[in-house]
Amino acid sequence: MTGYIHSKESFGTVDGPGIRYVLFMQGCPMRCLYCHNPDTWEVNKGEKITTDEVIEEFNKNRSFYSKGGITVSGGEPLLQVDFLTELFKKAKEENIHTCIDTSGVTYNPENKEYTEKLNELMKYTDLVMLDIKHINTASHKTLTGKENSNILGFAKYLESKNIPLWVRHVVVEGYTDKAEDLIALGEFIGGLKNLKALDVIPYHNMGEEKYKEIGVKYPLEGLKPLTTQKAQDAKNYILDGIKKVRN
Repeated sequence: MTGYIHSKESFGTVDGPGIRYVLFMQGCPMRCLYCHNPDTWEVNKGEKITTDEVIEEFNKNRSFYSKGGITVSGGEPLLQVDFLTELFKKAKEENIHTCIDTSGVTYNPENKEYTEKLNELMKYTDLVMLDIKHINTASHKTLTGKENSNILGFAKYLESKNIPLWVRHVVVEGYTDKAEDLIALGEFIGGLKNLKALDVIPYHNMGEEKYKEIGVKYPLEGLKPLTTQKAQDAKNYILDGIKKVRN
């Protein structure tokens, strides 16, 4: 089976446990204001790659990945669920750890056909890294163009499947840094029995040049990168929320 990718990374260190072979899949339905890869938005574009090619490339450097595995990121990888399922099934046949880095935006419990495909994919998935952009529905829509009910539903779905979960949250000053929202996020994820880790990522503007290249105005032009201290402060609020529901 063939998938469309934007790019790939043979030595990923922030995309799951260990050193990872990372595929950045093409296509994304969200339009996050801070997106640093606007060239991943369009579907059915980019480089074509087969599942066999991915496994072959992984195995060429398998010694480097002894404590790692394969991660599919994006764009939004769950737009290409059939490709992921075939790839992960082959990966598990070769004892390769599998990870999905996703926003969860494609989840729709009313779409039974898609849910069945997700059920099949989860049989071969070792870890999901879920990017929760904002806990507040209205603020989430302002930030990404989409509501978050299906994303939070996807988190609960993963809990029901007992899939280990890492939550990632990008902190953008003026958008995702309010204490009450961060505490509420902590309360939500703290109630998930499958939560294994939390990554709080400070906003950066390194993607601004890409917008110029494709002739699109950068939505957060002039906003400075978040300081390490402010990112830590935000993480502490989330941890406070987690503790509230777990004590």
